[in-house]
Parts: sequence; C-alpha cells; structure tokens
Amino acid sequence: MPPVEALTGLTEPAWREMLTRCCGASHWVDGMLVLRPFSTDTALMKAADQVWAGTGESDWLEAFTHYPKIGDRDSRRQKFASTAEWASHEQSGASAANEAVLTALSDGNLNYEAKFGFIFIVCATGKSADEMLALLQARLPNDRATELQIAAGEQHKITLLRLEKWLQS
Repeated sequence: MPPVEALTGLTEPAWREMLTRCCGASHWVDGMLVLRPFSTDTALMKAADQVWAGTGESDWLEAFTHYPKIGDRDSRRQKFASTAEWASHEQSGASAANEAVLTALSDGNLNYEAKFGFIFIVCATGKSADEMLALLQARLPNDRATELQIAAGEQHKITLLRLEKWLQS
C-alpha cells in the first residue's frame, strides 16, 4: 500500500497540523486541503508543487516564521517544538560546528534579518555549518527581491523534504 493511502483516513485537523509542520504558509495548507484525497505519493508531491506555485510574498514570509534561525538551538527547542526533530536533523551540520562558526552564523543571521526583514532560509539538509555560513555570506549582497525569490525556493525544497519524511513515517 502506498504510504499516502494510509493517510486518507486522517481528519482535516490532523491533515492541517501535519501540513503546517511541513510548510507554515496557511494559503498553501488550505490549498493542499482542498485537493485531498491524494491517490499516490506522486500526486501529493505534485499538488505541493502546484499549490506552492500559486503562493506569493506574504505566503513566503508567513512560512519563514515557522523556522528557527540556522544554528539557534534555543529557539528550535522552545518556539519550534512541533518541528524541532525535523529541524534538528535538517540543521545537523550546525550542531557539529565550532563556536567561531556558530558565532559567525548568529552574527550573519542578525545582519541578514536586518537587511531583508526575514530570517535566512536555506535547505540545510546535508550541508555543514561552514557551507551554510558561506551561503549566507554569499546571499547577503543580494537585493531584497532576489533574496526573497531564493528564500522561497529554499522554503519549497524544505517543504518537499518534510512531506517525504511524513510519508516515510
């Protein structure tokens, strides 16, 4: 039985909760709920792409608020408890970082947020802290419009990875 079939019996509130864990944009979650039920995993993932394509800046900014800052262990444990396990795995490269890299990530996050008005979003899965820091530093010179598009793309990658994790659980 495909994993998505096991999810067909979930109530709408249960779907909403899990979809929100994958992506915090309420417009995206509502769009996904309208398209249920999904016949296959592929149909679910295709719907995720389709609904994301219909989102815009306000949706992206809302989604970004559902993530801890890269390397911020305290907020990951407190504010983001419902996704802490996923975020911890996604950001595992930051867990092994030395203090100098963590400090540079923290400082970079502050500069990034001050410049763009939202936190640094990167699909951190498989990336070391040094790689994430290099990406943050490389993206800091961008203008806001460019950076917002990049961050939205990273957000969508994270959403798809989280949907895959959900299907595998």
